[in-house]
Amino acid sequence: MARTILYTYKGEDKTLTFSYQQHRNIQEAVAEAEGIDISDYLRMEQQIEAVSDTKAVRNYRDNHFRKLGFDKITLQQKDNLGVGKKKS
Repeated sequence: MARTILYTYKGEDKTLTFSYQQHRNIQEAVAEAEGIDISDYLRMEQQIEAVSDTKAVRNYRDNHFRKLGFDKITLQQKDNLGVGKKKS
């Protein structure tokens, strides 16, 4: 199921359709959308994952993407509809 990413790149708010079938995470999706090559970042992320905890990986990721010009990267909240309810 596709989700919507809300992100700010160089001071401009943007949206992007996201699916886990195409990307491992939302950071890869926004980098591709902005035409940024993050292959070196992905290699370093794997090395950090191998020797550290998830907090270290998250800090590295957040700092790296902030340096690239991203202020906010988040998934839009889902609409929780009751059973039998349809989107209008």
